[in-house]
Amino acid sequence: MDLDSTCAISRSLAVLGERWTMLILREALAGTTRFADFRDDLGVASDILTDRLVTLVEYGALTKEPYQEVGARTRYEYRLTPAGRELQVVLGALQQWGDEHLAWPDGPSVLRRDRRNDRPLHVGFVDDRGREVALDNVAWVRTAVYPT
Repeated sequence: MDLDSTCAISRSLAVLGERWTMLILREALAGTTRFADFRDDLGVASDILTDRLVTLVEYGALTKEPYQEVGARTRYEYRLTPAGRELQVVLGALQQWGDEHLAWPDGPSVLRRDRRNDRPLHVGFVDDRGREVALDNVAWVRTAVYPT
Protein backbone atom coordinates (compact mmCIF):
# COMPACT_ATOMS: atom_id res chain seq x y z
CA MET A 1 0.00 0.00 0.00
CA ASP A 2 1.20 3.47 -0.85
CA LEU A 3 0.38 5.23 2.41
CA ASP A 4 3.49 7.43 2.12
CA SER A 5 2.11 9.51 -0.74
CA THR A 6 1.54 13.21 -0.10
CA CYS A 7 -1.75 12.84 -2.00
CA ALA A 8 -4.70 12.05 0.30
CA ILE A 9 -6.60 10.50 -2.61
CA SER A 10 -3.72 8.09 -3.25
CA ARG A 11 -3.51 7.18 0.45
CA SER A 12 -7.28 6.67 0.64
CA LEU A 13 -7.28 4.46 -2.45
CA ALA A 14 -4.50 2.37 -0.91
CA VAL A 15 -7.02 1.39 1.77
CA LEU A 16 -10.35 1.66 -0.05
CA GLY A 17 -9.51 1.07 -3.71
CA GLU A 18 -9.51 -2.72 -3.86
CA ARG A 19 -12.39 -4.47 -5.57
CA TRP A 20 -15.20 -5.33 -3.14
CA THR A 21 -14.18 -2.82 -0.44
CA MET A 22 -16.86 -0.23 -1.21
CA LEU A 23 -19.51 -2.92 -1.58
CA ILE A 24 -18.56 -4.31 1.84
CA LEU A 25 -18.94 -0.80 3.26
CA ARG A 26 -22.30 -0.42 1.48
CA GLU A 27 -23.51 -3.60 3.17
CA ALA A 28 -22.15 -2.46 6.55
CA LEU A 29 -24.04 0.82 6.19
CA ALA A 30 -27.17 -1.23 5.50
CA GLY A 31 -26.66 -3.11 8.78
CA THR A 32 -24.70 -6.22 7.81
CA THR A 33 -22.20 -7.22 10.51
CA ARG A 34 -21.43 -10.92 10.14
CA PHE A 35 -18.89 -12.54 7.84
CA ALA A 36 -21.29 -15.12 6.42
CA ASP A 37 -23.87 -12.43 5.65
CA PHE A 38 -21.31 -10.28 3.82
CA ARG A 39 -20.15 -13.34 1.87
CA ASP A 40 -23.66 -14.49 0.97
CA ASP A 41 -25.07 -11.04 0.18
CA LEU A 42 -22.14 -10.06 -2.05
CA GLY A 43 -21.14 -13.44 -3.49
CA VAL A 44 -17.49 -12.68 -2.70
CA ALA A 45 -14.92 -15.42 -2.06
CA SER A 46 -14.10 -15.95 1.62
CA ASP A 47 -10.37 -15.27 1.22
CA ILE A 48 -11.00 -11.96 -0.53
CA LEU A 49 -13.62 -10.95 2.04
CA THR A 50 -11.22 -11.80 4.86
CA ASP A 51 -8.50 -9.67 3.27
CA ARG A 52 -10.81 -6.67 2.79
CA LEU A 53 -12.25 -6.90 6.32
CA VAL A 54 -8.75 -7.11 7.83
CA THR A 55 -7.74 -3.97 5.92
CA LEU A 56 -10.87 -2.06 6.94
CA VAL A 57 -10.29 -3.00 10.58
CA GLU A 58 -6.56 -2.19 10.41
CA TYR A 59 -7.23 1.31 9.06
CA GLY A 60 -10.11 2.11 11.38
CA ALA A 61 -13.23 1.92 9.20
CA LEU A 62 -14.56 -1.17 11.01
CA THR A 63 -14.11 -2.78 14.40
CA LYS A 64 -14.03 -6.52 14.96
CA GLU A 65 -16.10 -7.67 17.94
CA PRO A 66 -16.49 -11.26 19.20
CA TYR A 67 -19.88 -12.91 19.63
CA GLN A 68 -20.88 -16.48 20.43
CA GLU A 69 -24.14 -18.25 19.83
CA VAL A 70 -25.08 -21.00 22.31
CA GLY A 71 -23.13 -24.17 21.60
CA ALA A 72 -21.04 -22.58 18.83
CA ARG A 73 -17.48 -21.30 18.64
CA THR A 74 -16.66 -17.63 18.96
CA ARG A 75 -17.15 -15.67 15.77
CA TYR A 76 -16.79 -11.97 14.94
CA GLU A 77 -19.01 -9.12 13.90
CA TYR A 78 -17.75 -6.13 11.96
CA ARG A 79 -19.17 -2.76 12.97
CA LEU A 80 -18.63 0.64 11.42
CA THR A 81 -16.55 3.13 13.35
CA PRO A 82 -17.25 6.86 13.10
CA ALA A 83 -14.60 6.98 10.33
CA GLY A 84 -16.39 4.16 8.54
CA ARG A 85 -19.76 5.92 8.81
CA GLU A 86 -18.19 9.03 7.23
CA LEU A 87 -17.62 6.94 4.09
CA GLN A 88 -21.36 7.08 3.37
CA VAL A 89 -20.60 10.45 1.75
CA VAL A 90 -18.17 8.73 -0.63
CA LEU A 91 -20.64 5.91 -1.34
CA GLY A 92 -23.43 8.45 -1.83
CA ALA A 93 -21.30 10.36 -4.32
CA LEU A 94 -20.50 7.17 -6.24
CA GLN A 95 -24.16 6.21 -6.29
CA GLN A 96 -25.25 9.70 -7.35
CA TRP A 97 -22.72 9.69 -10.19
CA GLY A 98 -23.77 6.19 -11.29
CA ASP A 99 -27.47 7.12 -11.23
CA GLU A 100 -26.74 10.18 -13.37
CA HIS A 101 -24.22 8.77 -15.84
CA LEU A 102 -24.84 5.01 -15.82
CA ALA A 103 -28.57 5.02 -15.16
CA TRP A 104 -30.32 1.71 -14.57
CA PRO A 105 -33.45 1.34 -16.77
CA ASP A 106 -35.69 0.70 -13.74
CA GLY A 107 -34.32 3.71 -11.85
CA PRO A 108 -32.12 3.92 -8.77
CA SER A 109 -31.96 0.98 -6.36
CA VAL A 110 -31.53 3.32 -3.37
CA LEU A 111 -32.83 6.80 -2.67
CA ARG A 112 -30.97 9.16 -0.36
CA ARG A 113 -33.47 10.83 1.99
CA ASP A 114 -33.33 13.02 5.11
CA ARG A 115 -34.51 10.92 8.07
CA ARG A 116 -36.17 13.94 9.66
CA ASN A 117 -38.44 14.98 6.80
CA ASP A 118 -37.99 12.44 3.97
CA ARG A 119 -36.69 15.14 1.62
CA PRO A 120 -34.40 13.95 -1.20
CA LEU A 121 -30.66 14.41 -0.67
CA HIS A 122 -27.71 14.83 -3.00
CA VAL A 123 -23.99 14.90 -2.34
CA GLY A 124 -22.18 18.19 -2.92
CA PHE A 125 -19.61 20.61 -1.60
CA VAL A 126 -20.55 22.75 1.40
CA ASP A 127 -18.59 25.80 2.57
CA ASP A 128 -17.65 26.63 6.16
CA ARG A 129 -20.97 28.48 6.59
CA GLY A 130 -23.02 25.45 5.57
CA ARG A 131 -23.91 26.72 2.10
CA GLU A 132 -23.70 24.50 -0.95
CA VAL A 133 -21.09 25.47 -3.54
CA ALA A 134 -21.71 24.84 -7.25
CA LEU A 135 -19.18 22.50 -8.87
CA ASP A 136 -18.06 25.28 -11.23
CA ASN A 137 -16.94 27.27 -8.17
CA VAL A 138 -14.87 24.50 -6.57
CA ALA A 139 -11.11 25.02 -6.91
CA TRP A 140 -8.58 22.28 -6.20
CA VAL A 141 -5.58 24.17 -4.79
CA ARG A 142 -2.44 22.09 -4.42
CA THR A 143 -0.49 22.53 -1.21
CA ALA A 144 2.08 19.82 -1.89
CA VAL A 145 3.91 18.47 -4.89
CA TYR A 146 2.92 14.93 -5.79
CA PRO A 147 3.19 12.77 -8.86
CA THR A 148 0.35 12.96 -11.36
